[in-house]
Amino acid sequence: MTDTDPAQLRAPDRLKGIHHSAFRCRDAEETRAFYEDVLGLPVAAALAFEEEPGSGKPHPYVHIFFRLPDGNFIAFFDAPDSATPAHFRPGHGFDRHIAFEAGSLERLAEWKARLDAAGVPCFGPIDHHFVQSLYMWDPNGLQVEITARSEDHDPILAREAADARAVLTAWTARTAGAKKALKA
Repeated sequence: MTDTDPAQLRAPDRLKGIHHSAFRCRDAEETRAFYEDVLGLPVAAALAFEEEPGSGKPHPYVHIFFRLPDGNFIAFFDAPDSATPAHFRPGHGFDRHIAFEAGSLERLAEWKARLDAAGVPCFGPIDHHFVQSLYMWDPNGLQVEITARSEDHDPILAREAADARAVLTAWTARTAGAKKALKA
């Protein structure tokens, strides 16, 4: 790791954004129904392959992409020959979740009504001060969050950014012993 200040990177050296986040899915059609029919994200691609990329080992799978309105994607791999039930057990949201953004608090309320009407169990909105969030699980055990920014979103994050390095330094010192045990 370097201490390079991201603001000092030349434009070509900066990452533009996230193209896609990818996860394993239990069933491509079940996943399509949730992301396209319930969340309204259109299928952008469904690519079927017979070999694992790079290794060339036989491993049939389909890789599906759903387009987000900002041009980015969420993607899934349906590879039943290598899947186990453990892959699809809901985990803790700290371990793995994806957060989508609604346009406003009013839109978040509309999402809650839409999810309820579709029979998708969800809870919230939870007020995190800078955002409010709805939480649910997709068919693959992935926690899905839909957020809406509060009116104070940008000022709150600007205040937090000013202290971020100090908070991380203090946290690292505080948790060094526990982390050493994790690395052993």
